[in-house]
Amino acid sequence: MIVQKDVQLKPFNTFGIEATAKYFVEVENLSQLQAILQNPQYQSVERLILGGGSNMLLTKDFDGLVIKMSIKGLEIIKETDENIWIKAGAGVVWHDLVMYCVSKNYAGIENLSLIPGTVGAAPMQNIGAYGIEIKEVFEELEALEIATGDIKKFDKPTCNFGYRESIFKHEGKGKYIILNVTFKLSKKPNFHVEYGAIKDTLAEMNVNELSIKAISDAVIHIRQSKLPNPAEIGNAGSFFKNPEIPSTQFNILKEQFPNIPSYPVNETTIKVPAGWLIEQAGWKGQRFGNVGVHAKQALVLVNYGGGKGYEIKELSEKIQASVKEKFGIQLSAEVNFI
Repeated sequence: MIVQKDVQLKPFNTFGIEATAKYFVEVENLSQLQAILQNPQYQSVERLILGGGSNMLLTKDFDGLVIKMSIKGLEIIKETDENIWIKAGAGVVWHDLVMYCVSKNYAGIENLSLIPGTVGAAPMQNIGAYGIEIKEVFEELEALEIATGDIKKFDKPTCNFGYRESIFKHEGKGKYIILNVTFKLSKKPNFHVEYGAIKDTLAEMNVNELSIKAISDAVIHIRQSKLPNPAEIGNAGSFFKNPEIPSTQFNILKEQFPNIPSYPVNETTIKVPAGWLIEQAGWKGQRFGNVGVHAKQALVLVNYGGGKGYEIKELSEKIQASVKEKFGIQLSAEVNFI
C-alpha cells in the first residue's frame, strides 16, 4: 500500500473532471484501511472515501487524503430453496454483481443493471431504477466506525432508507466506511416490468417469456439508448432526484400543465419526473462551453471535455432556479458536491 502525492482524479470520477488530490491511497482489504486511518501523518487531514466516483462532482482540488475503496470478494452466506444471501465487498463493481446474479438466475437486482459505481455506494444512496430500490433486497452491511476503529453491523431499519437517502448521508455522514454489503436475493423471480419503458422494450426485443436476463437486457438497452456513456461524455447519470410533492400541489399543476407525468407515492404524495420539468423549462440539449444538458435526457448534466466542476454546479443551480420559477418545485441534487 503506497500513499501517492498530488494525484490527478480525472480517471476516478465519471464526470471526467480534472482535480488533484493532495494524498491518494488505494486499499484492498480491512487491514490496509485500518493502517491508513491510524497513520498519524493523515490524522488531521480531510478524507474522501472514493468508490466508483459515479455520484460526485469535484468542484475544486482536494486538499486531503482520498481513500479509494477496492475491497473485492463475493461470498454466499446462506441458502434456502427460495432465497440466497450474497455478501459483496465494497469495491465490487455494481454492474459486475448484477451480471453475476443474472448468470446464476438470482432475482432482485436485474432492474438495476448498468447503474455505475460500486457496491459500497449502493446503500448510501439507496440506489434505484425502474421500480426497484436497494432496500428491497438489502439484508445488512458492515462498516468501520472511523472514530473507534470498531466494525459495526447495520440492518435495514438502522440504515433508515429513503428515496436516494440513508443514514450515511445524514447523521452517519463521514463517520463510517462501508466494508461489505449482504443482499437477500430470490431463486423464484417476482418480475417488475411496470415501471418506465420495460414492457415496450421487451416487446420490441420479441421477448415472449419473461426472465431476469430478459429484464436485465431490456434495462441495459433503455439505459444505453437514453444515457451517455461516461467513457465518451463525462456524466454522473441522473443529476437530480425526482421531486415528491403534495397531491394538492400536483392537482394545481395538473390544471396548468395537463400533460405533466406523475407516479403516486402514497395517498398524499406524488412523484414528478425531474427530467420532464427540466425539459419543459427549456434546458434539454443546451450547451454552455464545455458543459451542458444532455440532448436525449434532460436529467443528465454532461462534461463534453475540459469542463470544470464549478461550471456544472453553476449550471445545476440555474436549472433549479428555472424549475422553481416555472413550477414552484425545488429540485434537489442527487450528486454529491466535493
